[in-house]
Amino acid sequence: MVGSRRWARALALQALYEIDSVGHDSEGVLSQLLSQRRLSEENNAFVRELVSGVLQDKERIDQYIRNFAPAWPVEQIPIIDRNVLRLAIYEILLDNKVPVKVAINEAVELAKTFGGNSSSKFINGVLSSVALAFTDR
Repeated sequence: MVGSRRWARALALQALYEIDSVGHDSEGVLSQLLSQRRLSEENNAFVRELVSGVLQDKERIDQYIRNFAPAWPVEQIPIIDRNVLRLAIYEILLDNKVPVKVAINEAVELAKTFGGNSSSKFINGVLSSVALAFTDR
């Protein structure tokens, strides 16, 4: 289950990256990505839920990023890092379906896989600050 959820989060990240960097329509991006992968219906729904949740609350999520990474204007954060943060902040503060530690760990793993050399440390630092400020889980 953990592996399949991680794979689903990776697909959600890929979709968010494409939407953010190129501006493609979210439904078209999701349809294409999901048609190329063999995920369970549950994980297909999970990917769609993550992407739509992040996009629906993007401005609010970006404000959290501004507050907890004030030295980094959101627009200047590398696209992968920005979208890993968006995904994790959505899961931590808005979705509340996984424990905070799980959301942070999954984000750090995505950053290690897709981000730059210092991405995982940056992601971990920002998300740890978010968790301390907003959660008791």
